[in-house]
Amino acid sequence: MSIQAFAADPLVAQPRADRLSYATGMLLDAQDFSDEQTYHRGRLARALAFLAGPGTLAGLEVQHVPGTATQVEEIRVQPGVAVDRLGRLIELPRAACLRLPRWFDATRDADGGDTLRQAAYENLGRFVSRRMTDEGTALPARAVVADVFLRFAACARGLTPSFAQGPFDALNAVSTSRLRDAWELLMLPRAGLADSYSGLPLPPAAAALSDPNTTAAQRRDALQDAILHGWEGSGHAGGSGGLASAPEQPPALDPSAVFLARVFLPVDAATPPARSADAPRVDNWARHFLPAAALVAQAAGL
Repeated sequence: MSIQAFAADPLVAQPRADRLSYATGMLLDAQDFSDEQTYHRGRLARALAFLAGPGTLAGLEVQHVPGTATQVEEIRVQPGVAVDRLGRLIELPRAACLRLPRWFDATRDADGGDTLRQAAYENLGRFVSRRMTDEGTALPARAVVADVFLRFAACARGLTPSFAQGPFDALNAVSTSRLRDAWELLMLPRAGLADSYSGLPLPPAAAALSDPNTTAAQRRDALQDAILHGWEGSGHAGGSGGLASAPEQPPALDPSAVFLARVFLPVDAATPPARSADAPRVDNWARHFLPAAALVAQAAGL
């Protein structure tokens, strides 16, 4: 199977919600059936994007698996499901992994280690989730910071005979007969982090919404304001300019990708940095979690 280009999915353009109107004797072609799918997929995606928002619905825990005589050192993502920023479901049906030594060597060889040098930091407490801070997790003195993302991918599969496309005359033309909703796993070094920019996802609403020191009236006001101001300035149906990158996303990344976790790879002070013997740390807690209604009800004591 081959992964289609990001822009090949009609939902990337955030089309207006036009439904097909049929009539007896109407001539239909492949574009009409594609538009029918796009309408239904688009409506479901819009509902998920605003009802749930981008983030993790279930699973997708990121783990460090140490290397052994029979096991290559890995960053492993457990099965699960997420919603991306366009509202598409991304389901990981089985565990997926990145081989850490190969990833580190390839990143170093791509530019002589300059990217690793820029992504290596000290004082790492600036770049972790609140839960990791509260738990007092010991952090390396110096580490390369890399973020794990999951993105939606459509894979072409199955060929079937069809008419030749374009100015061709062929009797053996074939076309893709199925598209499988799939995924792609990415781990990207994070250069440019600083005290004023951690590169982690921002809360979906004002801090007052989750601050236990605020009053019920203040939380009500924050919730209403979040809903009234929740229409994004980009990426909506009929909009222009496409989907803008989220604060946690590097500029070159697919803007619909979902942040999963931050990985700290201990390194020395050499240039370019080399990995030390200490084990990597994984911070799973800065992502956006999308709890099921039953879990919210249980948390509320219902």
